[in-house]
Amino acid sequence: MIKVVISGALGRMGTTIGRIVDESPDMELVGGIDIREGTLYGTQVVPAEKLDELLKEKKPDVLIDFTIAAAAVENIKIAAQNNVALIVGTTGFSPEQRETIRTAIEGNVPAVISSNFSVGVNIFWKLVREAARELGDYDIEVTEAHHRHKKDAPSGTAKTILEILDQELGNREKVYGRVGETERKGEIGVHVIRGGDIVGDHAVLFAGNFECIEISHRAYDRAIFAQGAVRAARWVVGREPRIYSMQDVLGI
Repeated sequence: MIKVVISGALGRMGTTIGRIVDESPDMELVGGIDIREGTLYGTQVVPAEKLDELLKEKKPDVLIDFTIAAAAVENIKIAAQNNVALIVGTTGFSPEQRETIRTAIEGNVPAVISSNFSVGVNIFWKLVREAARELGDYDIEVTEAHHRHKKDAPSGTAKTILEILDQELGNREKVYGRVGETERKGEIGVHVIRGGDIVGDHAVLFAGNFECIEISHRAYDRAIFAQGAVRAARWVVGREPRIYSMQDVLGI
């Protein structure tokens, strides 16, 4: 039985993950943390400042974190100190925060960190990489859309797309939206949409003379991210202590 604690337990992702864990015969939801107290599927949720106390009492196998960057860094440090494996879906980390996370994890606990735990998105990233290798001389535009409450922009998934393009094509200038007279050169255009309850749409357009190729992924329910995170939680327990990606989980 894999014992799970959820950070951000009372949020949209946290409650979805909690339901999947609660319904899984091989998992047990033993606790949660959030900015306020509460319960999740009959399990106590305590304030974030009590995480260390919770981990020492419940001794979970894995902590799943979908919060905000500043909170996640502290949660990761505390989990690593308690020898608890990590699944981190939080995005928006600064380079300094990423280094703090790496130092806390490497050699101490196994962790899967990804800007998107959807199986489909990870295949989408692979297709974008393959297209970039073949279509590097095409004009490239990246578009993403999310619900009106999402705080960071561009999304972590879009930033991963840009990292893949940079790895394959070199560091090209990024233009975030366009206004006025803007002659197209060799830049990559990035466009962000926020509205309504859009779960998550991402697309990469490769435009050449006389043809366009668009690779896209559309999420209809955030359960796909939760299902991927739970799948990663099953996979990560017992692994060597280092940082893994969702692509490691999927064997891509």
